[in-house]
Order: sequence, then structure tokens, then C-alpha cells
Amino acid sequence: MNRKKNEDDHQALLDRLTQAVVALGADPDQLRGKVLRELMHTTTKLADDGTDVGELKLLSRSLKELRYALKVFRPYKDTRKISIFGSARTPTDHPDYIAAANFAKDMASHEWMVITGAGDGIMRAGHDGAEREASFGVSINLPFETNANDIIAGDNKLITFRYFFTRKLIFMWMSHAVALFPGGFGTQDEGFEALTLIQTGKAPVLPIVCVDPPGGDYWKHWDNYVRRSLLEKGWISEDDLHLYKVFDDPAAAAQHVRRFYRNYHSARFVRDTQVLRIHRPLADAQLELLNDEFAVLLKEGYITQTGPLKEERGIYPGLTRLQWTSTKRGYGTLRKLIDTVNEMDAANA
Repeated sequence: MNRKKNEDDHQALLDRLTQAVVALGADPDQLRGKVLRELMHTTTKLADDGTDVGELKLLSRSLKELRYALKVFRPYKDTRKISIFGSARTPTDHPDYIAAANFAKDMASHEWMVITGAGDGIMRAGHDGAEREASFGVSINLPFETNANDIIAGDNKLITFRYFFTRKLIFMWMSHAVALFPGGFGTQDEGFEALTLIQTGKAPVLPIVCVDPPGGDYWKHWDNYVRRSLLEKGWISEDDLHLYKVFDDPAAAAQHVRRFYRNYHSARFVRDTQVLRIHRPLADAQLELLNDEFAVLLKEGYITQTGPLKEERGIYPGLTRLQWTSTKRGYGTLRKLIDTVNEMDAANA
């Protein structure tokens, strides 16, 4: 009897949530409406889980932060963005600051926007170079630092977070590339997190550039550490080295980032099928070369070239697709494949 009552109560709750979805203007039979109802249902389960007030506050505040951040970024969803990380302690006359400002200016001149942590040092340099209109500030409340530099302060594209984990999520979610300039623990943390997310397939493959000013050696020493203390000891694979590139020329680093999107547009999975969207199709001979060189990425079959998959529901309908059944490993090799696709496009020009 109790089981039947619980089932009836559960169905009644789902019915009320469905009504709420309809009242919000969403169709409960379409994917968006279904996900909204699922989100509401998950929230109601907290009442039965014995969730205490502190846990509820954390969940509520983090969801509010993410919702607001997505709202701020949404008008710019079709604009490429690069996250810039580096020390908050870098003086404005330091070569690192000048390099970061020049890099950001270069990217903004090609219609990219920059995202920084909104503080001083390299973060300010990113905004200094890109200027306020092309800048986002993703700030964090800390007891010992100001919330925002003078360039981004008061801008509607400045977001202040309570939690590092929501802030980090937005950095990666909204970025099409990452630029690392010399810095301390925070810079290393952001850099290694970006590398780990891409290495494990939890974030899309994107360019990560480690940038020094001309003659600088911060990232050369770091790269030496990665190769000698991680690669040589077997803690990472050889193909992981393709996930980042070291520069001591900001202009070359900026060009490298933009070249990544020469023909490649974006990627997604449809179950076990890896899909790469490209602007211009490849020749049959080029597709054959990809199959020969990158067979290690294939679980079975071949890399084929098609139009949009039915599961993509009309997303980017004008773009060609490369697709294959993926092993879901070797994302450094996938990065190399994307570079090869872009080089093939250059050869076609």
C-alpha cells in the first residue's frame, strides 16, 4: 500500500513539474523542456535527502552563479574567446605584461574577445591590450585582492564568483583557446587543469599556448620539467605533448591560435562517433591520408566525410563533417589530426 502511495505521489509531483514547464513556455515533450523538468525534479529530491542548510546554500549559490554567467556570455556566443592566465603581481612595465598586452591586442584585432580573472598584473594586461569592449572579467572574491582592475571595473561583462569551481568551469566552457603567461600557483593550476580536461576528453580540444616575451625562458623551463619529470617517467604519453605549444613570440602565439580554426570549426560526440565540423571539405586523397596516419584513433571502420548527422538537429547545417567510431583516447593525437586538417586546407588554397 505504501509503495502504491509513493508511486502516486511521485507521479503527482512529475505532473506538477510538467505544468510548471508549460507555464514557463517550454514544451515538456521536447529536449529543452525535459531537461528543465529534470533539473526541477533533482532540486525537489534535496528535500528528501536530508540536505542541511549549508549544503543547500552551496548548491543554490553555485547554480545562481552559473546561471548569471551564462546570461552574461550568451549575447557573445558566436564570438571566439581566449582565456588569458598569468601572475596578478606582474608590474605594468614588465616584459611579461607588455607581451600579454600585445598578444591580447593582436587577438582583439582579429575579432576575438579575451577572458581574464579581472585582477591586476597579466589579467589587467589582457584587458589593456584587448580594451574594455572586447574583454570579459571573471573575478573571484578574495580577502586580500581587489575584485577588478580599473579597465574592466563596472563593465556589464564583469562577473564576480564566490566559488573557484564555478569560475573555473566558466573559464573553460566559454573559451576557444587558452594563453598562459608566467605566473604562480594559480597560473600553474589553471594550465594543468585545462590540459587534464582536454587529455581526458572532458573538454573539447583547443589550442593552449604558453607565452614568454622575446628571450624569456619561464615556459622553456616548465616544458623541460614536463618532458623530464612527467614524460620520461611515464606519467604522460608522447601524444600529450601536442596539447600545448611554447612560444617566446606573442605574435607567433596569436597566429598559432587563429590557425587552429582555419578549417576546423568545432567537435562533438554522438554516442561513440567523434564528429569534427570543418568549413571546407577535403579531397578524397587527403581523407585517405588521414585514415592512414590516424588509424590509432579509430575503434573500427574509417574516417568518413559527410553532411550533418541527424542527431545534430540542424546545428551548423552548412558545415562538412569528418566522423569516425572513436576509441575516446589519444586527444593529443586528435589535436595533431586537427592541425593536419588545417594544413591540408592551406595546401588547397
